[in-house]
Amino acid sequence: MLVVLDTNHFSEWTLQSASGEHLKQLCQQSGTEVFTTIITSQESAEGWFALINRKPPGEAQVPYYDLYHNSLLELQDLGMLPFDHEAALAFEKLRQMKIRIGTMDLKIASICLAHDALLLSRNRVDFEKVPGLRVENWLD
Repeated sequence: MLVVLDTNHFSEWTLQSASGEHLKQLCQQSGTEVFTTIITSQESAEGWFALINRKPPGEAQVPYYDLYHNSLLELQDLGMLPFDHEAALAFEKLRQMKIRIGTMDLKIASICLAHDALLLSRNRVDFEKVPGLRVENWLD
């Protein structure tokens, strides 16, 4: 089974929180192929840059650059599904249906639909609005 980590699941995975470690165990036990998306990569980078830029330049930024570096390594290890032509077609179809969720979430949903993947997210309320998308929360 192919699973995709939404940004909130990816963050827990990367930060190695108790929830993230439990998530890793669940994925390992279930024999899933775990991926994330290029959209999660973008959201993660934007979040890290915002956090890093709020700190005074120099030593105060070091721990946050370390965490950002770890997230890049995790992205490399997991692999990323692209926002490609097939995902863009799914995205446009969902937009025409006037699905009322954020653009980035709609892109993630489109990638999952294009790959017939199960999306792991804490944001089930929004993602459950997307017809045909399978979504579960493995953190809570």
